[in-house]
Amino acid sequence: MKTVALTRALPIDDPAALLDLELPHPGQPSGHDLLVQVRAVSVNPVDTKQRRAARADDAPPRVLGFDAAGVVEAVGPEVTAFAPGDEVYYAGDVTRPGCNAQWQHVDARVVGRMPTTLDFADAAALPLTTLTAWELLFDRMRLYFDDCRHRGQTLLVIGGAGGVGSMAIQLARHAGFTVVATASRPASVDWCRRMGAQHVIDHHQPLPPQLQALGISAVNVALNLADTDAYWDVLGELMAPQGHVGLIVEPRGPLRIGDPYKAKCISLHWEFMFARARFGTADMVEQHRILNRVASLVDAGELRSTANGTLGAINAANLREAHRQLEAGSVIGKLTLAGWE
Repeated sequence: MKTVALTRALPIDDPAALLDLELPHPGQPSGHDLLVQVRAVSVNPVDTKQRRAARADDAPPRVLGFDAAGVVEAVGPEVTAFAPGDEVYYAGDVTRPGCNAQWQHVDARVVGRMPTTLDFADAAALPLTTLTAWELLFDRMRLYFDDCRHRGQTLLVIGGAGGVGSMAIQLARHAGFTVVATASRPASVDWCRRMGAQHVIDHHQPLPPQLQALGISAVNVALNLADTDAYWDVLGELMAPQGHVGLIVEPRGPLRIGDPYKAKCISLHWEFMFARARFGTADMVEQHRILNRVASLVDAGELRSTANGTLGAINAANLREAHRQLEAGSVIGKLTLAGWE
């Protein structure tokens, strides 16, 4: 089958960083697995990090890709929620071969039915970032998605135009928060507003005076989706007592976790979307439920895809370009690829 794979850890400007390779078909699924014919994929920073990771010289080719939409071709004997012909979307499992392949085995417990109102490319933009934002807000922080009980509270999204930020803005608005996103370019500012942010401020400028100019003296929830170290001190200053700070980016060095975090009883929450699949947690089927709930919300017009450009067919040249743009920090929303040549 056609795949895009890596054989060595190389910079993205090297033509061998990602290669078009023919690899064996994965075969019939077993256990909880589905066999999915991949129709579209999206690209995330985790792809670039995994591509750059050190590899043994004799390691077999590795297929990346952790956002996909496609059609179920076969199901394992323990699968009850899907049947051949179902259209699905999912992020998958970082410890298994990814979706940059024509066919993929994926555990049905981390797969959702695809929104009926989206095509494969628009659906492929959603899973990883949606699961990350949803789990952070509603599983880790235990906030409330429904009934708008957070009305009157402020939620700050640092890095609002990225994939996770784009979904976090939408989910937080639905939960009733006043959402303040950060962005620095006119295009990314406009994107954050299109996602639903009521206010957009510049993360290259001091945050406190910009929030004060909006009449916001403290933040109840902050999602630092960009740079844990750079915004650590200022978030301690900005947070309201008993507030929540969410993190997804590994810090470069040690962080002081005492005052003002201790004095204000600020809660810290880490989110890694692959934790449930990686450790086979008893609740990993929650990702199936989340994706199904989100599909219903998309079909009802309450959430929208964050796809912001399709680079063409799924091949090595186009995926190298997607990686290059991600590493340059120029991507707004999500980049997708669809179809095989």
